[in-house]
Amino acid sequence: MATPQDILAWINNENIELIDLKFIDTPGIWQHLTLHKSQIDESSFTEGVAFDGSSIRGWKSINESDMAMVPDPDTAWIDPFMEHKTLSMVCSIIEPRTGQPYSRDPRSIAQKAIAFLQTTGLGDTAFFGPEAEFFIFDDVRYDQNQHEGYYHVDSNEGTWNSGRVEPGGNLGYKPRNKEGYFPVAPTDTSQDMRSEMLLTMAKCGVPIEKHHHEVATGGQCELGIKFGTLVQAADWLMTYKYVIKNVARKYGKSITFMPKPVFGDNGSGMHCHQSIWNNGQPTFAGDMYAGLSQTALWYIGGILKHAPSLLAFTNPTTNSYKRLVPGFEAPVNLAYSQGNRSASVRIPLSGTNPKAKRLEFRCPDATSNPYLAFAAMLCAGIDGIKNQIDPGSPLDVDIYELSPEELAKVPSTPGSLAEALKNLETDHAYLTLGGVFTEDFIESWISYKLDREVIPMSIRPHPYEFMLYYDC
Repeated sequence: MATPQDILAWINNENIELIDLKFIDTPGIWQHLTLHKSQIDESSFTEGVAFDGSSIRGWKSINESDMAMVPDPDTAWIDPFMEHKTLSMVCSIIEPRTGQPYSRDPRSIAQKAIAFLQTTGLGDTAFFGPEAEFFIFDDVRYDQNQHEGYYHVDSNEGTWNSGRVEPGGNLGYKPRNKEGYFPVAPTDTSQDMRSEMLLTMAKCGVPIEKHHHEVATGGQCELGIKFGTLVQAADWLMTYKYVIKNVARKYGKSITFMPKPVFGDNGSGMHCHQSIWNNGQPTFAGDMYAGLSQTALWYIGGILKHAPSLLAFTNPTTNSYKRLVPGFEAPVNLAYSQGNRSASVRIPLSGTNPKAKRLEFRCPDATSNPYLAFAAMLCAGIDGIKNQIDPGSPLDVDIYELSPEELAKVPSTPGSLAEALKNLETDHAYLTLGGVFTEDFIESWISYKLDREVIPMSIRPHPYEFMLYYDC
């Protein structure tokens, strides 16, 4: 582990003049402040660097705006996208007058989730491995005003461009809907760009694994990173998004992690692998279903029981629920299985090594704030273990072969963000145990999402409504 002294020595030895401090706002976007090295000393790593928090979404009011960001030495890396040599560090937020973690800081909430796990005696470490998918677009245009509302996205790989007149001639090789998984070049046009993304992430301290094209047409891709501890994995995911967007910009491309930017093909999810360890030993390996332990099954029980409210954090946008629909490998069924990808919890094949045993929650998407999403999933799982919640029987049958009567017995994910928020309002005691989430934070989250996303979306005409109703 790096120390403040290590970082200060690095700055001096490498003659680094600029320090970039990054932190996350409530919805899940990185913010940053760049300082000259003269403004950083050992006290900065305990007392923090002061800033005005009143303009950060979902945070303080103007009359109580003083806050401080505390850099984490373990997150230091040289930012590859800045012309002048700049050291980047991720920060947690504290109240400068008390030195206590700010209750609305997502990274501090994630840290509290691990502290709560440790107090339960169930484990001391939670590992998370997110798999975030995204689209690469060549042109993005959208607007919303009083008399019009539209979006336009385009990709040179889009199957809708198979008949387009292109400079030099259209050479074809456009992946058809649902046929974008693993094609080689020339159909896969983003190989070199993805390689640069992956290798750049490694330079930023993210342990890398692989990259590939994804199922959908229109440039859907995924890069694979290794699992990490809860806060570490969230830090890496934010670096993942930062690197991918900035590398793509160098190529004249645009990245979106929106779950459903393209109609009629697979959306982008963020399957989350997770497990709990205690004293260096995995607690999810056992001799029960799919090689799981009773602890793991109870954890699954907690995830499934609280999923209708949990999705308010793991799938926190109105667009999230355009992805969670049947027919596109979407995990809409609140059940578990060792092979059924329409089940919301899957137990991956992990061989005979008990250290690899884990479960995969398939509902989340990358519009979520990873610190909040991971913390909420852990809290749900802990509640399942503590209360020995039975997850029921696994769903190992082909969901499409079930009769309507059988399918009606399988619970499904909420149909909208409004529904998930309503569930969160009535079911959040599992989140406030141990003070991980506060009532104030949950109330502010629900209010923010309703006032700024759900209601504004609901009162505007939708383009498809003109298709349906204009000639009424």
